[in-house]
Amino acid sequence: MSPRCIRFVPRWIFVSLYILLVARNVPAKPLGSHISQAHGGKVIENIRGGARVPRSLQELVEETIASDRKIVVVTGGVLSGIGKGVTASSIGVLFRAMGLRVTALKIDPYLNVDAGTMSPFEHGEVFVLDDGGETDLDLGNYERFLSVSLTKESNLSTGKIYQSVIEKERIGHYLGKTVQVVPHVSDAIQEWVLRVAKAPVAAFVKAESGRRVDANSDEIEAPDVCIVELGGTLGDIESMPFVEALRQLQEQVGYKNMCFVHVSLVPVMGSPSEQKTKPTQHSVKQMMQLGLRPDFLCCRGKEPLEDGTKEKLSLFTSVPNNAIMSIHDVSNIYRVPLMMIEQNLPSMLAQRLRIQPYASRRDTLNYAQVDGVTDIKNSELIKSWTELANSVDDPESECTIAMVGKYCDQDLSVVKALTHSAIATRQRLRIEWIVASDLSGDDEGEVGDEASKSAWDRLKKCDGIVVPGGFGTRGFEGKIAATKYARESKTPFLGICLGMQAAVIEHCRSVLGRQGAHSSEFKQGLEENVEDAVIFMPEGDRERMGGTMRLGARETILKDG
Repeated sequence: MSPRCIRFVPRWIFVSLYILLVARNVPAKPLGSHISQAHGGKVIENIRGGARVPRSLQELVEETIASDRKIVVVTGGVLSGIGKGVTASSIGVLFRAMGLRVTALKIDPYLNVDAGTMSPFEHGEVFVLDDGGETDLDLGNYERFLSVSLTKESNLSTGKIYQSVIEKERIGHYLGKTVQVVPHVSDAIQEWVLRVAKAPVAAFVKAESGRRVDANSDEIEAPDVCIVELGGTLGDIESMPFVEALRQLQEQVGYKNMCFVHVSLVPVMGSPSEQKTKPTQHSVKQMMQLGLRPDFLCCRGKEPLEDGTKEKLSLFTSVPNNAIMSIHDVSNIYRVPLMMIEQNLPSMLAQRLRIQPYASRRDTLNYAQVDGVTDIKNSELIKSWTELANSVDDPESECTIAMVGKYCDQDLSVVKALTHSAIATRQRLRIEWIVASDLSGDDEGEVGDEASKSAWDRLKKCDGIVVPGGFGTRGFEGKIAATKYARESKTPFLGICLGMQAAVIEHCRSVLGRQGAHSSEFKQGLEENVEDAVIFMPEGDRERMGGTMRLGARETILKDG
């Protein structure tokens, strides 16, 4: 064929020949495989999107698919603090009732590495895990609802992920590449999510036996489901990398292995009152613009959703009517999983994620059309959960506990612990918040003003006293005074962290006669073995505040002396 003839051969013939030649040199892949190995083995190519991802992420994706592990992402719209944490925890209870092992991950878009250095007034008090991790309070709900012991890896912040990526860049991990939010940060987020999703979690309670499986037990297994809560509100600038990473992650693991639950607000306004759907409409619209599509809507409000409201939301959001949940106000948060069961959410989740044996992977039935396939309402777990919810509403007595601290109404994790103690003893808990500085007007412990008199009167009426942790010397002498009163009056007392320091110092001063006794954390130059009632802990640092405390469940050795 002459060169002149070649000029007139259609271009598509050359393209077809090229594809055939390439195909002859590509080894055959198993049917259904959507991931192939690229040349050299250092990166892989996702045929679904044409994106190149690191081998470490590829291996995690393959393990997730092979293990048939499911991921449920809970997002929030309209405003923060809408109840995503309770919603995520409640969904976990439903999976537990199905006999599945559940773990959880909270994503916080703030730049702090952890919650340890944030003021309680800024973000609420931290929740300390067994491994010493200082995390968001939502992890307390996860542990209580899921009956698991999570780790510091279960709380991911922007600060953590950027710190990880920058450290890799400093050691040349990216081989000279320009490090960018996409793909490097988004890949790192996906790896983190999948690592947490597969990590065995200690202290599962087996629903059929009620036994607790400890961390060192041979019975501990990888989770079947991971609940991921994306903190903040969709559309926030700081959460954009996480939104994009989650969008990519669903592409990687597949539609049947990952779903989205969106929590939004349906306010009631006007006279006569009317449920307004426009905030949720806009929230879902923004979610779709970001590349995510909600499979379920959980609508918060004071009253149950009306049928007309659900129909309107379904029309404007494309979420099936049956998949729109009414998460209205109830007497206590332990009724939320029961409310979800009444609205058939467990069966729809099982169908949407093709959870065996409740649904077949090849089943094409729409998830919103199934009903009663899980039948967990009569399970032992849900029966005991119902008893728990009823006991919270029907206590047999009341107890009053004084909380003596610097930040009133902010020690939420301590309050939750006290609340659960009250539930276990079928009592109604009443907290008496007392500002520590009101109990002692100055360093000499003198009390003279009216506020101090009122504080002492309220303290003496309480059934028990708790002095929680804190920082700084303000109010410290008041905490010592409260400790002394508890010892002398034999009032039940619990000192936590700084509260325990106050108890030790009070004993040294009042019982051992060491009037100058104090803590080396606050005063330097104390006389050794006389005034230094509490030494400055080796983990401590007077210049740095983050990650410098001895925290978590650890063994403490007491020596004679």
